[in-house]
Formats: sequence, C-alpha cells, structure tokens
Amino acid sequence: MLETSARLLKLLSLLQVRRDWTGPELADRLSVDVRTIRRDVDKLRSLGYPVTSLPGAAGGYQLGAGAELPPLLLDDDEAVAVAVGLRTAANGSVAGIEETSVRALTKLEQVLPTRLRRRVQALQAHTTALPAAGPTVDPETLTIIAAACRDHQQLRFTYAPTQGEPAKRLAEPQGLVHTGRRWYLVAWDVSKQDWRTFRVDRITEQPSLAARFTPREPPAPSLGEFVSRQVASSVYTYQAVLTIHAPMQAVAERTTPMSAALEPIDENSCLMRTGADALERIVWHLLFLGFEFDVHEPAELRDYVETLVGRLQNAITVRE
Repeated sequence: MLETSARLLKLLSLLQVRRDWTGPELADRLSVDVRTIRRDVDKLRSLGYPVTSLPGAAGGYQLGAGAELPPLLLDDDEAVAVAVGLRTAANGSVAGIEETSVRALTKLEQVLPTRLRRRVQALQAHTTALPAAGPTVDPETLTIIAAACRDHQQLRFTYAPTQGEPAKRLAEPQGLVHTGRRWYLVAWDVSKQDWRTFRVDRITEQPSLAARFTPREPPAPSLGEFVSRQVASSVYTYQAVLTIHAPMQAVAERTTPMSAALEPIDENSCLMRTGADALERIVWHLLFLGFEFDVHEPAELRDYVETLVGRLQNAITVRE
C-alpha cells in the first residue's frame, strides 16, 4: 500500500487525467477503501485543490477550476513535453499565443530539475523553427472546441465555407486535428446528418455550447487519416484514385497528408487518393513523384493522360 504522501500525489494525478471518477474506481486504483479516498480528497482540498463531489449512488469526484491555480503534478516526460510544446507554440498557428507561451516556458524552466532543464535546453539550442504561414486561429475558440469534445456537448457556430455565404451550424464535435499549418474540427453535422471536416480558422465567431450528446462511432480509426482523405480529394472538382507502383513509405516521403491519402496494397505498391480543380495539376503531381502509376478514377483523368502521352510522342517523332 502506498504511503499517505505518495498516495495523495497518485490521487491528484488520476484526477488530472480524467474528468470524473467514482469513489470505488479511485479506491480500486489506489488499493484502499472508499473511506480513505474521502479523507485524501479532504486533504487535497485543504491544500487548495478544488475537488468537487459528484452526486450519485456510488459518489464521485471531479477536479474543478478554483480561484487560484494550484500546483500541477507532472512526471519527467510530461514536464519535457509541456516545455517543448510551449516552445513550439511560440512559433505556432494560434493567434496571440506567442508571448504568453514564452512567459509560461520561462516559469516552467525555473522549476525544472537540472536533468530535465538540460534536455529541454539541448533541444531548443539545436532546433530552428520557421514562422507559421497561413491563417491563425483564436486560442479561446480551440479551448471551447476541445472542452466540448471532452464533455460531449454540441457546438453552435457560424462557418464560412470556401464558396458561398457563412451559415449557422450545429455539430457534435469528435476531435481536433492539427496539420502544422491549419486546425480542423471533425464533427457530426446535425443538419446534414453526416460527418464533416471544418477548418477552425473559418469559424467566424466563438462557438457556443448546446445540449449534451451520446458519442457516435468515429468516422475512421484515426481522425488524422479521415481529415487527410477529406482535404486531399473530396473538396476538389476532380477526385483521383490511383495505384502507385512504389512502397507507401517512399511515396509518403514525396507527398504530404494534405495532398494525398495513402493506403498500402503490398510491399511494392499503394493506393493514392488525391484531388485538384484541374486535371493538369494532378498529372504534374504524379510526374513529380517519379513512380509508375495506374489511373482508376476519374475517367476524365485517364483520357487526359492518354492525350498528353500522344502529344509527347508526337513531339519526339522525327518528321521527314
């Protein structure tokens, strides 16, 4: 059994990683009885941690927000991850967060143990970040969306699509995907009754919370793969499906998740889904890859490739 001080730290760690716990769940995790959990919760409250009791037959606890920020418990890897994340955020795509990230990083580095500080400083000293290009997003908007995903609450927001007028949307948020340049929200569109991908920078005002919902089965095992497929092809006039005669890893090194969605076929080939508003852009992209390929869809792309091949053959034919 853990000693009291070690048990308190473990209890605090559990409360920080999940929104709510029942008393029996915590007791089972810490190998104590429910009465001990109640006493430990009272001790955390006396130290300034706002632990809220939840109603119900089994009872429960939730770490809430207090008037002051209490100490945050981080293990070594978590502390390094936070430090690196703050440094990255200083050059990121979230509007107005650069200076705040630097201030928070300074405070964190002051309390890091020497062994961790050296790891973080070594990484920073040998890393150069280019400023993010493209649109930025409001950090408050990201916070609201992330909380809605966690708490399974619907979101109401105004969305400005690529074409057309801004419109009100009601959605059940599943998760956020960050590509390095842009943020995407994957959500079930209540009015369309289908999964949709929304660019967060096109949400024109802060979303508002609506009713709670029962989570649905995600549209794909990985939300990143889902966004990749959506952005790589579905938003374009022409959506191409091809077999690339090269290992998927080799193709991935010459593409990005936003330009092509890849699926392995075997060790020497993969399926590519990509798109563009003009056929010639797809062809130039394929030629740049430098691999042989077969066109499955659309028929217009096959016709265009045949026409282009004819032109090239005519260009090298010696005419008498």
